[in-house]
Amino acid sequence: MSETDEIKKLEARAHGMLPGVAGICMFMLVLTMINAFAALKGSFGAGRGKYGVLVLCTLLAAGVFGLLRLLRWGWALVLGGCMMLCLGYLFVFQMTHRAPFLVQALFALLFFLYLVRPEVRDRLR
Repeated sequence: MSETDEIKKLEARAHGMLPGVAGICMFMLVLTMINAFAALKGSFGAGRGKYGVLVLCTLLAAGVFGLLRLLRWGWALVLGGCMMLCLGYLFVFQMTHRAPFLVQALFALLFFLYLVRPEVRDRLR
């Protein structure tokens, strides 16, 4: 491959953020804040559950801000957060058999599947 072909390939690469990524980031940031305040209030218990949720919320918030800057590490953290949310909601649905948890799990899975698309990955740095 010649040098000009490589330059053309780099110039053809898309730039900017997709609207779906921005929407997912806003939703995940709101969800992270709600869970962090619930953990501080004591909704997840006083021991390991509280601190585990706070650690996950911190990682997810950092990932959201990284993804908003289109950085790969931010994308990876948000991707992992979407999968963790999906599995957590499925676990709670299995225990309680309440439909809203299943709907939330499907939304988290939908976000995960959107973020792994090649169009999203091509725009990351």
